[in-house]
Parts: sequence; structure tokens; C-alpha cells
Amino acid sequence: ALLTDVEGALWTSERLAASVCDNPPLNMRIVVAVDPAVSAHKTSDACGIVVVGAVTEGPVATWRAFVLEDATVQGASPSQWAQIAVDAMERHSADRLVAEVNQGGGLVESVIRQVSDMIPFKGLHASKGKVLRAEPVAALYEQGRVQHLRGLGRLEDQMCQMTTSGFAGKGSPDRVDALVWALHELMIAPSLKAQGRPQVRGL
Repeated sequence: ALLTDVEGALWTSERLAASVCDNPPLNMRIVVAVDPAVSAHKTSDACGIVVVGAVTEGPVATWRAFVLEDATVQGASPSQWAQIAVDAMERHSADRLVAEVNQGGGLVESVIRQVSDMIPFKGLHASKGKVLRAEPVAALYEQGRVQHLRGLGRLEDQMCQMTTSGFAGKGSPDRVDALVWALHELMIAPSLKAQGRPQVRGL
């Protein structure tokens, strides 16, 4: 992990170190979230693929999420990253695959359907910037409601470079984007619904 935290970071290495979990519960709803890469060169942004589970029974304040795997891949073609995402779904018996479709539109779903036409798929549209999407997710960590399995160092390093004024690292925060989509799908959107608040279209 990084030795120095970036000023204004939404996550700190200390907080992430305190969120380690060895035994996630079994009765979780699990999603695989994909932040598709626009191109497939070795220098392209990676395709963020993150697996998250959540227990969302009882009062919203007691809901908990567990980050299970970072399957992010660099320089993969659409058919390659789609296969990796579907494999992650099968490995974790995930309930749904969610993906940002701003740039790829219907192409993202069609690529995934070519790998497996039976996958429960949901396309997500980003209407807010990355920081505004990430802030409510960072708040869940501050409340101690998200835990990480071990071995997520590359995702955690990227998280520690996500600041209130943008991403301080190189390239795109593809791993963080996928994480944020997963936690919005599992924790934030359902909690707004459970509390009877109108759901904002797009995050």
C-alpha cells in the first residue's frame, strides 16, 4: 500500500487496513460490476471488474458490504473482458452483472450476451462525475459498513488516490469506478428506495 496518503483522499490506507475481513457471510446478494475500457491496447485504461457482496436485511443502518475480488484486466479485447466478468460471476455465484454503458451503449450488453446470453445484466448510466459518485460510497466506509477480503492491494492503492478534486493517480481510476458502481447497486440505490426517497436516475 502507499506510504503517504494523498491530500483530500476519499479513502486512507489506515481506514482500508482496518476494514479487512477474512470470513464474509454466506447469505449475500453478489454483483460483478464492470467499468468497460474504450480501447484494448497495452497502454489503454484497464477494464475495471470488481465483485462485491452485501447483506441487506433489516434496517438500512445494519446493511454491510464485502469486496470479494478485483478481477480488473488491462489491454483485453471486449470479448476477453466479457469472458473474465462472466467467469467472475460463475466463481462467486453472483446475482447480477452491472456495467457502465455511457461510452459503449448497447455494445456492452451485446458483448456480454455473446459470452453468455442468460446473464442477468443491468446497464448503468453515469450522469455525475466520478468524485460525486464516489463520495457516498466513501461515506459507507467511514461508517464501517464495507469490508475487504485480503489481496485487494491494487484496488486499495487506487482508492487512496481518489480525492475530492479528482483522481491523483495515472490514467483512469477503473478499479474504483467498478467498485463504486457495485456499491451503488447493492447498498446506495436500495437504501434510498427503502427509505422512500425518490431515486435519482443515473449516478
